[in-house]
Amino acid sequence: MPRFTREELEAARDRLVPDVVADGLDVLFCGINPGLMTAATGHHFARPGNRFWPALHRSGFTPRLLAPAEQEELLSYGLGITNVVARATVRADELTAREYQEGGWLLAEKVARLRPRWLAVLGVTAYRVAFDDRAARVGPQDRTIGDTRVWVLPNPSGLNAHWTPTTLAEEFARLREAARA
Repeated sequence: MPRFTREELEAARDRLVPDVVADGLDVLFCGINPGLMTAATGHHFARPGNRFWPALHRSGFTPRLLAPAEQEELLSYGLGITNVVARATVRADELTAREYQEGGWLLAEKVARLRPRWLAVLGVTAYRVAFDDRAARVGPQDRTIGDTRVWVLPNPSGLNAHWTPTTLAEEFARLREAARA
């Protein structure tokens, strides 16, 4: 993992992180927003300690643990990655409710265009605000976007200590089983 100076990370705030997407994916994973390490590298979930890549592997979505720099390989497994909000921050709590709501609207447009079988939003609070669904819980949702089903997964950030690596992988595995059914 490359080392970045504080100045390089601050400059990363203005960089957009490209989506890893294609039409008709099995699952489109949706992070909250890029962290500064992700923005600096251009690789989703790039911060050491983020548990997205290990959970993806431990749940059976990928046959081996992928590094963030291998994110394009997800497409070969019918998987993709995007974000609710494009703006990079140190922490997700720096985002405004309006950014989440606008991001939810843009995400719904993207999903309608790409038509994945499942949209998996990584963070229940982000989902609640972006889609104005205060009652949402982790797991499958009643909401659909066109024919796309929606699943809310726990935020894989290392700061989300409520979910252990094991329970996080178990929840990812529940989605994998639903996506393959």
